[in-house]
This record gives sequence, structure tokens and C-alpha cells, in this order.
Amino acid sequence: MDDDAVFKALADPTRRRLLDALHAHNGQRLHELCAGTDLTRQAVTKHLAILEAANLVATTRSGREKLHYLNPAPLNDISARWLAKYDQRQLNALATLKQALEDDRE
Repeated sequence: MDDDAVFKALADPTRRRLLDALHAHNGQRLHELCAGTDLTRQAVTKHLAILEAANLVATTRSGREKLHYLNPAPLNDISARWLAKYDQRQLNALATLKQALEDDRE
């Protein structure tokens, strides 16, 4: 796995939104991923190509249509390699504290 490609793919908020969309509903077509965004089909296609190069998105063909699927394995590998070496209990406590502080602001 190329960690640099995964980190590069995750660095862009548009690509993270595409991953979130696939997480919510896996197996989407390009026009479905474009819906609700102000992005052109060409822009979404470029972002999907970067996600595919990082192995975060897998595709299959169904006739003339191309279906996009989230591949969580690289995210799991990143998590295991980069987060597991830190004390997970402390990270969970910090995440809980952060969420509580953010909830208080609303």
C-alpha cells in the first residue's frame, strides 16, 4: 500500500465528501455522486481517479455504467499503522472531550 497516495487522497475535503457519500450508500454511479454538489462530472471523475489510485475506491462495470464502491482496507491499514501505536484509551478520551466541548458551543 502506498501511504502517500492515501494521505494525498484524504487531504482534499471534496474527496473526503465522496468517501462519505459512498459510506452512506455504496455502489453509486457518477451522476449519483455528482448530485447535490456544485462539481462538474469531470471534476468528480478526477477526484475519483485519485481515490482509485489510492485504492480507496473500487469500481465495477454494470453494462455501460460504472459503479463506485468504498474500499475501507487502506483506511484500516493507516489506522493500524499510525493510530495503534498511540494509546487508544487517551485518544478516545480526547475525542469524547472534543465532542462534549463542541456540543456545548451549539
